Amino acid sequence: MDAHGQLGTFLQARRAQLQPQDVGLPTYGDRRRVPGLRREELALLAGVSSSYYTRLEQGASCHASVEVLDAIARALRLEETERLHLRDLATACRHRRTVRRPPAERLAPAVRDLVSALDEVPVVVTGRRSDVLAWNTLGHALLAGHVDPTGPERPADRPNMARLVFLDAHIRELYVDWPAKARAVVGNLRLVAGRHPQDTRLTSLIGELTTRSTEFAGMWADHRVRACDTAEYELRHPLVGTLTVRQQTLTGASEPEQSVVMVTTAPGSASQAALKLLAQATAAEAREVPSRRSALASYRPDPDANRLDP
Repeated sequence: MDAHGQLGTFLQARRAQLQPQDVGLPTYGDRRRVPGLRREELALLAGVSSSYYTRLEQGASCHASVEVLDAIARALRLEETERLHLRDLATACRHRRTVRRPPAERLAPAVRDLVSALDEVPVVVTGRRSDVLAWNTLGHALLAGHVDPTGPERPADRPNMARLVFLDAHIRELYVDWPAKARAVVGNLRLVAGRHPQDTRLTSLIGELTTRSTEFAGMWADHRVRACDTAEYELRHPLVGTLTVRQQTLTGASEPEQSVVMVTTAPGSASQAALKLLAQATAAEAREVPSRRSALASYRPDPDANRLDP
């Protein structure tokens, strides 16, 4: 992804989403040739020259100071996450790096231990590009039970949560308010893309989703950014029915690129009962599989079973 282009398109998209009346500017009833604010109007609100702001939007300048970026953020009425995203885009624009294909992500040992310890709570660990690096049995059963549970163990076959949300019919059916989940995924990808504009694997994922999903393409063009820290969703699970869950995303100081997503339910609620029922079902299935494998391994066919008597 071109860092210059990302900065310019972000500014242009967010400027187009502001109307003069939103920021106290007169409209005079004129017919505007562009959606939202004009460049000179935004520059006026930010306290910078129109020519300077134009160069920023066109990618001709990448040397805006923190003070100027914050002034533009205030003029655009950006939230804190969006303001930090603007800074990331400007930083990436200033520092060009050699594009190299990044190596496959590895699950941090400390994160692996955490997943093992939280066996009664659904847990999914995702990497920078939303690849699933690990999940426990309950996390897999709740959020992607139809997917091969061993996929995260093989870097080439890892499920990708962004790809599942937009391209998998089961996941689309799982989230009752699918658009809300989809917007959260896109907003988080926007943040990551701003921090890592040279990540070719991420660029490839975004290109694939833009090509294969018109909904993703539309949300991506909106340039909304969002940190997926805590969100509440209603799920329509095929085994235990409807339940309301809270997804909390944690990141560690030592592994900031790996996100631990934990799912909880309200104590004493019907959703908690449904989650316990799912845990019992997955535990029973886990006990059956080894016994079934053991039975198959010990099975010896009778050589005379299919012989016809003369």
